[in-house]
Amino acid sequence: MSGIKKLVGQTLWYGIPTIASRFLGYLMNMALPFFIALPEKTADLVQVYTLIPFFNVLFSYGMETAYFRFSQNNDREKLYNTLSVSLICSTLLFSAILWLVKEPLVGAVDLGKHPEYLNWMIAIIAIDNLNTLPFARLRQENRPKKYAFARIAGILVNLFTVILFIGILPAYLKKNPDSFFSNFYTPDLGIGYYLIGNLCGSLFTLLILSKELRAIKWNFSLPLWKEVMRYSAPLLIVGLGGMVNDVLSRLIYRHVVDLPPQQADHELGIFANIFRLALLITIMIQAFRMAAEPFFFNQSKSENAQKTYARVMKFFVIACCFMFLCVGVFLDVFKWIFIHFANPRWAEGLEVVPLLALGNIFLGIYYNLSVWYKLTDKNKYGALITIAGAVITIVLNILLIPRFHYAGAAFATFFCYFFMMVSSYKLGQKFYPVPYAVKKLTAYLVLVILLYGLHLGLVAIISGQLWFSILIGVMILFFFIWFVGKIEARELSRIPALARFYKKAGR
Repeated sequence: MSGIKKLVGQTLWYGIPTIASRFLGYLMNMALPFFIALPEKTADLVQVYTLIPFFNVLFSYGMETAYFRFSQNNDREKLYNTLSVSLICSTLLFSAILWLVKEPLVGAVDLGKHPEYLNWMIAIIAIDNLNTLPFARLRQENRPKKYAFARIAGILVNLFTVILFIGILPAYLKKNPDSFFSNFYTPDLGIGYYLIGNLCGSLFTLLILSKELRAIKWNFSLPLWKEVMRYSAPLLIVGLGGMVNDVLSRLIYRHVVDLPPQQADHELGIFANIFRLALLITIMIQAFRMAAEPFFFNQSKSENAQKTYARVMKFFVIACCFMFLCVGVFLDVFKWIFIHFANPRWAEGLEVVPLLALGNIFLGIYYNLSVWYKLTDKNKYGALITIAGAVITIVLNILLIPRFHYAGAAFATFFCYFFMMVSSYKLGQKFYPVPYAVKKLTAYLVLVILLYGLHLGLVAIISGQLWFSILIGVMILFFFIWFVGKIEARELSRIPALARFYKKAGR
C-alpha cells in the first residue's frame, strides 16, 4: 500500500490545485448560459476553445512527458535547459506560422465574424506552452506550494476578468455611461472577454513562474535533444490523435450537420454545454494524470510496480464510477437550474451527458493503461492506437452527426474511447503485463450503469418531481459507497484514515 499512499499524497498536493483551477474554469464556462441568452451566440467561442487544446499538443510535442522520462537517468539541469531552449524556439516558430496562415484559418473554422479571436488564441497558446516545463519542474522537484499558487492564481485572474467585463461592467455602464470604466470597456467584444480573461490568467501565471524561466541557461545538448525527440515524436502523434478524438465533433459540427447556419450554431452551443457537464469526470482524470505520470515513472523500478499499477487502476475506476453517478443522477438539478435561472433552451440534450461521461471514463482508463508503452519506450503503439481511434472518430462523426446530431457525436466519442481502451489493454498485457482486476472493474462499471438506469426508471414511473429525483439519487450514491466499502473492506481498512471505522464496524 505504500505506493498507493504516495500517489494519494501526490494527488492531494498536485491534483487538488489542478481540480481547483479546472473547477473554477469549469464554473466560469458553466456560467455561459447565465451570461449569454442563446446557445448559438457561443458557437464561435466554442470553435476557438476547440482549436486551443489541439494546438497546445502541437506546440508542446510531448516535452512534459519526456522531461519526466529522461530525468530518471540524465542530469536534470542539462535536460531542463535543452528542452526549454527547444520549446521556446519552437513556440516562436509555430506562433509565427499560425500568424501567417491566420486568414485561411479564419475561413476554415468559420470565424469570419470574429477574426480577432485567433489573435488572442495564438497568444494564449504561446504563453501556456512557455509555462509547460516550469510547471513540470515544480512537480519533479516536489514544490507543491508554488505549483498550487501558480495554478490557482492564474485561473482566479481569468475568472475575475471575465466576471468584471461580462457580468458586472455591462449593467453598471448602462446606468453610468460616463464612468471611468467606459474608457477600457468595449461592448462590441462581448463574449470575447472570455478569451481576454484567459490571456490575462496565462500572463499572470507566466509572471509567477518567471524565476523558473530566468533559471533557463541557453545550453543546448544536441545528442540529448535527438534522443528526447525519438522518444517524444510518437507522443506527438498520440497527442494530436487524442485531440482529434476529443475536439473533432465540435470542430466539424457546423460543416456536417444538415441544418440552416443559425440552427447549426444553436446545436453546437448545446453540444458544447453537454460536453461541459461530462467534463466533471474529465477534471478528476486530469488531476489524477498530474500526479500519476511522474509517479508511474518513479515506481517503474520497484519490484511490485505492476501490482501497484493494478491497485491504482482499481481505485481510479471506483472514483470514476462515483463521479459518473454524481453526474447522471443529478442531471435533473442541472436541468432545473438552466430552466429557472438561464434560458430553457440550454436544458436541451441533457440525456446525452451520461453517454459522454461514460466515454470519458473509458478515456481515463486508457490514460491509466498507457503506462505500458511509456515505460517500455514503445510509444509507436500508442500512436497507432490513437490514429486508429482518430479514424473511428472521423468516420463516425461524418456518418452519425447528420442523422442523430449531437447524440451522434456522443456515440462517436463513446465508441472511439472504448476501442482505444480495449486495444491498449490487449497490447499492454502482451508487452508489459499488469494484473488488473478486469472482472471486478467491469462489474463496477456495469453496476453504475444499472443504478443510473434504475434512477431513470423510478423517477419516470413513480414521480417526476425534482425532490424525488434528488432523494433517489442520494440513496443510490450511498448504496454505491456502502457496496464498494463492503467489497474493498480488506484494502480500505489498511488506509489509516479509514482503519478506525472498519475496526468499529467489525465490533
